[in-house]
Amino acid sequence: MKYFILASGSKGNATIIKGPHTKLLIDLGLSLKEYKERLNVFNLEEDRVFAVLFTHKHGDHITTQFNKVANGNIYAPANTLPFAAPYTEVKPYLPFIINEFKITPLPTSHDVSDSVGYILETDEYKVVYMTDTGYISTRNLELMKNADLYIMESNHSPGLLLKTNRPFDLIQRILSDEGHLSNEACAHYLAELVGPRTKHIVLAHLSEEANTPEAALETFDKVFRKYGIDQSKLKVVTANQYVPISGELNEN
Repeated sequence: MKYFILASGSKGNATIIKGPHTKLLIDLGLSLKEYKERLNVFNLEEDRVFAVLFTHKHGDHITTQFNKVANGNIYAPANTLPFAAPYTEVKPYLPFIINEFKITPLPTSHDVSDSVGYILETDEYKVVYMTDTGYISTRNLELMKNADLYIMESNHSPGLLLKTNRPFDLIQRILSDEGHLSNEACAHYLAELVGPRTKHIVLAHLSEEANTPEAALETFDKVFRKYGIDQSKLKVVTANQYVPISGELNEN
């Protein structure tokens, strides 16, 4: 299994998960032109992307061109699409099948209705995609444990966030239970989640103004050291708003 994070951040999100037979897109917060250009970085064919899974209605995750990708094969929570179009509604904790994938939507806590993250499983691998949430519930945590790959929001450093010129009400929203996970919160959740099969962690949706890759990785390392967790077998990277990244789960 492979993953390709084409973009991750407040200006647009798009991730490809490639299974043995099927490529799935999670979110489309890019223009079609930019989406195609970033697919080309990895020689991925647009018409071979089988379906798109949307997480919520914010414009950095779904654009008005949402029905022009994945051959119009759309999965989304209720109240998510910008306008009426054929789609399959996903509901929290109700698994569904797309070819070799079993997919379980998980409700997130964000300042928009019906937002979700996803667990994607094949016979061999388990992937967790969780961004845009102020906290993670106990029920979700139980389902998310011991995945091969975590793509997890590590949005901000609270100290850096408070130093930005953002309006105070926006800062309060980001810090709230309906906002975004901080570096610290992300690291503590991951310390609870990782298991024997975990090999890859992507810290995602980093704020350009209130975070840095170095700060996110340093916080992760500090928390895992505090818990005495062996990091030697973990590949930990940060996703980028502008530069696509990729990884392979079965690499040595």
